[in-house]
Amino acid sequence: EKLDNPLDFTCANATAIAKGALLKMTTPRTAIISSGANDQIAGIAAREKIVSDGRTQIAVYRRGVFNMYASGAISAGQPVCSAGVSNMVKYLATGTTSLSGAQVIGHALQDISDAASGQIYVCVGGA
Repeated sequence: EKLDNPLDFTCANATAIAKGALLKMTTPRTAIISSGANDQIAGIAAREKIVSDGRTQIAVYRRGVFNMYASGAISAGQPVCSAGVSNMVKYLATGTTSLSGAQVIGHALQDISDAASGQIYVCVGGA
């Protein structure tokens, strides 16, 4: 799939981040592993970050098509947000929450069963 150019975010030298990990945004322009529900999302790690490798920057994709795991069933076209489990997304139920901005990761391109992998169009900040 065609991906936008990644943006650089700061990361801690002592942190390990897998390529493809869902990352939470903290300030100032810092990315950490997302493990909370409805996190403010930085994007998807474009490369692996090894613990204590001396690097304090990580490239982050904010737009593209990625295979992601679902926490709960997600139907094609539904918007998604972080699920509270590392590297999982959930359906962003309309009317039940007021999530906006970087909490909206994108939307499902196919039906995805609970705990299964499926294609998500990631467009941080807009579904």
